[in-house]
Amino acid sequence: MSLWRYELRMMLRSRVAAAALVLLSLLALASLVAGVQRMDSQREAIARISALHAEDLAAVSAGHGDSTDAGRAAYYSFHPTWNPPSPLAFAAVGMRDVAPYILRVRALGLEAQIHDGDTFNPELALAGRFDFAFLLTFLLPLFVIALMHDIRSAETETGRERMLRSLPLRMGRLYARRATVRMAALWICAGLPFLIVALQQQVAASQILAVLGLTAGYLLFWAVLCLLVAWRGWNSGVNAATLASLWVVVALVGPALANVGIERAIPVEQGAGIARAQREAVNGAWDIPREDTMRRFYAAYPEWRDSPPLGADFHYKWYLAFHQNGDDAVAHLVAGYRQGIEQRTAAASALGWLLPPVGLQVALTRMADTDMQAHLAYQDRVRDYHAQLRRYFYGFLFTDTPFHEPDYDKAPRFDADR
Repeated sequence: MSLWRYELRMMLRSRVAAAALVLLSLLALASLVAGVQRMDSQREAIARISALHAEDLAAVSAGHGDSTDAGRAAYYSFHPTWNPPSPLAFAAVGMRDVAPYILRVRALGLEAQIHDGDTFNPELALAGRFDFAFLLTFLLPLFVIALMHDIRSAETETGRERMLRSLPLRMGRLYARRATVRMAALWICAGLPFLIVALQQQVAASQILAVLGLTAGYLLFWAVLCLLVAWRGWNSGVNAATLASLWVVVALVGPALANVGIERAIPVEQGAGIARAQREAVNGAWDIPREDTMRRFYAAYPEWRDSPPLGADFHYKWYLAFHQNGDDAVAHLVAGYRQGIEQRTAAASALGWLLPPVGLQVALTRMADTDMQAHLAYQDRVRDYHAQLRRYFYGFLFTDTPFHEPDYDKAPRFDADR
């Protein structure tokens, strides 16, 4: 035990090592505070939805009076959906920094509403916000390099290694103990702030242990890399330059090149293209005979084919029917977009086995429910809710049932847990 304490004292005597540990602790705390503030602001925005929706619905219903037209209610009333952050989301913000987590929808064509919210290119969102995942992935290796690049060369350059070799001890054990002490110090400086904040955020114990385990494994990868370079026998400057170059290749260049390769290998139609195609289908429906529009709608939704025929005047059931036809017209584009995104996500996950920085990011965002899979799952919940809205308003429109002011409050409400 005295040897371990000696190695700890030796490390703390180094101003560079002590400063690095203090700086790592401060950066870890800053990244965690930034993540918590970001998630708290999103939770506050979500908490205000109900009150704002009630005000908006009251204004819509008051403006129409005791309306008997459900189509007007379907057109003018917006219905909120939201994607609440998980307790661990503060540690890995992921897609929540670029993807909409609140979306107000109407009972009109949905795909344009969904993809209008995607004002980002998710496949090109690389490093992302400064959060705990960013600290672990990109900055922690630099601290490993700072503490480990001279683990052997410092002894060689000062001549102490020759003296140590004359003593009855194994040099391999000495350097292994030294590396263990430094890695443990880095793990504590990064992990202890996370542990404190995670407990405060009521993160599950299994997830806390998983994050700490991933941190230890990632530290081990870079420690082994540093030891392999150190055993080449180069001086400290060459070791530092070599390890810095490896960091650039492994953490920056490799993931960027792999991302470009995945995008070229798996082309995906962007969400804006889907929204444009849906709008073109909807706008073109004004020039199509109404009988053709309704025939196509009833063929896809036969449960409404017994609706009374259209008269000469405008009727909202025709308007909502060609909006639904517009959604159906781009269904193949939506399916292709979904399949392409899922293939890219799977390819990135597989890449994590070759590039540990990518693997760490994928694992953290998956546990925090902030990855692309979580965003697609939110879109699925929005689609299910939109189907409920359509059925509700169709029940009035296609049976010519009067729609009164109390019926606004009877519309389905979004359930984020479904």
